[in-house]
Amino acid sequence: MLPAYIRIHDKIKEDVDDGTWKIGQRLPSERDLCETFDVSRMTVRQAITLLVDEGILERKPGSGTFVASSRVKEKMRGTTSFTEIVKSQGRKPSSELISYQRLHPNEFEIKNLGVLPQSHVIRMERVRFADDIPVAYEITSIPEKIIRGFKESEITEHFFKTLTDNGYEIGKSQQTISASLANSSLAKHLKVKTGDALLSLTQISFLQDGQAFEYVRSYYVGDRFEFYLENN
Repeated sequence: MLPAYIRIHDKIKEDVDDGTWKIGQRLPSERDLCETFDVSRMTVRQAITLLVDEGILERKPGSGTFVASSRVKEKMRGTTSFTEIVKSQGRKPSSELISYQRLHPNEFEIKNLGVLPQSHVIRMERVRFADDIPVAYEITSIPEKIIRGFKESEITEHFFKTLTDNGYEIGKSQQTISASLANSSLAKHLKVKTGDALLSLTQISFLQDGQAFEYVRSYYVGDRFEFYLENN
């Protein structure tokens, strides 16, 4: 069963998407939401914070929380590999591995990768560079069953190529872009100031058979990278 704050997140997002709550509309107070969902204020706050981070809601100090007034959702073509994007632009990609761990999945990994709580994922954190300039901080989670037997370097250095070389067929992806601010840790790794604007990308990538093989949260320095969106 999903945690309460994820269920609240999903319900609010559904109400926004179907127009129950309109763009610019003020949400009920946290107290009212607590009564509606019969949960604690902390649980409601977790759900609201996640929706704000995704750009679905926005907080206005002194006024409350509102449905974001400008939210663009467009499908980016294909499943993005940072390495291939950078190479295609004639620049040299590289990475600095910050951590590489074998762990039981957290709530978000269970939800987005479709794995069981007792299973394991590989979670790695990297700084991604283009021509030795830090462009993004990336947190990648991969179901262990997909990469069992692979070398660490095959995963950290050229993961997509490793998959295709081993017979996996890469399919679609789901991507969400929103705005965020650099905390002290991100600022240190990306060589920016704390509080500087970042672009946050959440991507879930799937194999052709529908199995999610990667859940990535990336934080891009806005003036060093841009996303190109193309409609069919």
